[in-house]
Amino acid sequence: MIFGMSTFTFVHVVLSLIGIVAGLVVMVGLLTARKFGGWTALFLASTLATCVTGFGFPFTQILPSHVVAILGLVVLAIASVARYGFKLLGAWRWLYVIAAMTALYFNVFVLVAQLFAKLPALHMLAPTQSEPPFLITQLVVLLLFLVLGAEAVVKFRIKSRFSA
Repeated sequence: MIFGMSTFTFVHVVLSLIGIVAGLVVMVGLLTARKFGGWTALFLASTLATCVTGFGFPFTQILPSHVVAILGLVVLAIASVARYGFKLLGAWRWLYVIAAMTALYFNVFVLVAQLFAKLPALHMLAPTQSEPPFLITQLVVLLLFLVLGAEAVVKFRIKSRFSA
């Protein structure tokens, strides 16, 4: 047990946090049209590992977390093919941005859900995660990602100094 978590849970959480931090760095790169190749690889790999390890927890039915993980795997596949297979050529450039931003959003969405589930102060505000504080927080996160994602698509496309 590490911090009251099983080793598997701890590894899953660490992978998720690495994915979020690396994803935020990649997002800055997208917004400023700078290449962060190592950060991109770390983001995609750790987020992929987070999605996959999410299925390692015992379950008897498909949960919302599984649906998010499946969707995450789909957008990670698109991002990886766009980045490494098609080298961001043509439409693959903006598809990569949308897929990468979506993968990061999914990670942050789950982080917010976990914070509301595990932190006593937040849990008291939204014990079933259907209360207004939780819903408003998730809506703000979604809107933030939509705005930043749209900006990243535009800036990533028009800045010529970013290369594959």
